Parts: sequence; structure tokens; C-alpha cells
Amino acid sequence: MADSNTGKFIKVRCPDCSNEQVVFKNPAMNVTCNVCGSTLIKSKGGAGELRGELVEVVD
Repeated sequence: MADSNTGKFIKVRCPDCSNEQVVFKNPAMNVTCNVCGSTLIKSKGGAGELRGELVEVVD
């Protein structure tokens, strides 16, 4: 049975350009901003290290 905290998406605000985008909370690779290319989430093998601002959790 899967943990209820896995498989969630989050909306993150870029610290450099303030773009908001929905991303996977546990990425296998680093996630970058679609506008400026800044790193939003750094992959850590589990829950990623958030570099941007968490706006909301999306189910």
C-alpha cells in the first residue's frame, strides 16, 4: 500500500522570476523553471529539496 504523501504534486513559485508551476514532489531529476531555467526542486532520491516557494499542494 502506497504512502498517502507520495505521488503528490505541488505548485512552486520560482525565486528568480516568480513564475508558478505545478511539479512532482518526489522528482527523479532536478526540476527547473519553464521561464528562466532556475532550479525549483533538487532531486534527493525521495522528497526533493525545495529551492522555490511552496504555493500549494495539488492532489
